[in-house]
Amino acid sequence: MISNAEIGIDLGTANILVYTKEKGIVLNEPSVVALNTDTNDVLAVGTEAKDMVGKTPGNIVAMRPLRLGVIADYDITSTMLKHVMKRISKDTGFSIRKPKVIVCTPCGSTSVERRAIRDAIISCGAKSVHLIEEPVAAAIGADLPVDEPVANVVVDIGGGTSEVGIISYGGVVTSQSVRRGGDNLDEDIIQYVRKTYNLLIGERTAEEVKINIGNADPDHPEQSIEIRGRDLVTGLPKPIVLRSSEIHDAISESLDHILEAIRETLESCPPELSGDIVDQGIILTGGGSLLSGIQEWLSDKIIVPVHLAPNPLEAVAMGTGKSLKIIHKLQEASV
Repeated sequence: MISNAEIGIDLGTANILVYTKEKGIVLNEPSVVALNTDTNDVLAVGTEAKDMVGKTPGNIVAMRPLRLGVIADYDITSTMLKHVMKRISKDTGFSIRKPKVIVCTPCGSTSVERRAIRDAIISCGAKSVHLIEEPVAAAIGADLPVDEPVANVVVDIGGGTSEVGIISYGGVVTSQSVRRGGDNLDEDIIQYVRKTYNLLIGERTAEEVKINIGNADPDHPEQSIEIRGRDLVTGLPKPIVLRSSEIHDAISESLDHILEAIRETLESCPPELSGDIVDQGIILTGGGSLLSGIQEWLSDKIIVPVHLAPNPLEAVAMGTGKSLKIIHKLQEASV
């Protein structure tokens, strides 16, 4: 049994990742819980629950207890976290008792939302909980020199929110949080297919389309994919072929919201740090940064270099774990 273990948690809308000092990333699962509504029993958590989305009978609901980067259902989030802690103990082979936990929160989260996150972690047996803003965690995870007096610009495009932060000397100089992310792109695709083709598709199909042919760059090579859904006129299953140019048009509005947040953050940057941004550019993290063409599109729009973090999906989780060594300095900087 390891007492007072140190754990970093990226409590994301789409995925929950856990980092331990001894083993690195020990868990990376979708933030989905399958619930029996008759008995309120949790049937599955993570990948197993995500596989049930849109495929369950009426009394079983596969749901996400986190929305827009914060807790939407406190009780189910607590239950999910308890399952996560048990799974870590089982997979790593050691029992964790009273861990010190550091968890990231969106820049725009309220004190009530932060308290809900802290209370949910404490209810799972944590000895202490520290909160860190997502851009700081992402910057640390991307190996940026956050404790030096230079501008580190991070854009973390998650499932529910996109966080933009300029970090210098261990603190956030300026930041923006926009409640648009990968989930919004999926929803844009669902609505486009519904309006254009009278076809109803699910979240998983929309995500598959986004991953395979989604592209942020308007001047990309054309691609296509065949999908199947339910015809809203006849009620029968029907296949259609979608082109990547259509998908670009469908998701462009959500991408523009993210671009606007980046612009506003850069506009409010102190002039002394602006020179660093021209030299260093910005770093992309989060699952949304894996969208094809997003680096080229952003670089063209904001005219500074845009780089992808070495491990964008795990950057925030790794940053939360690594930040335990410098948490007191970070907290002093944020006061």
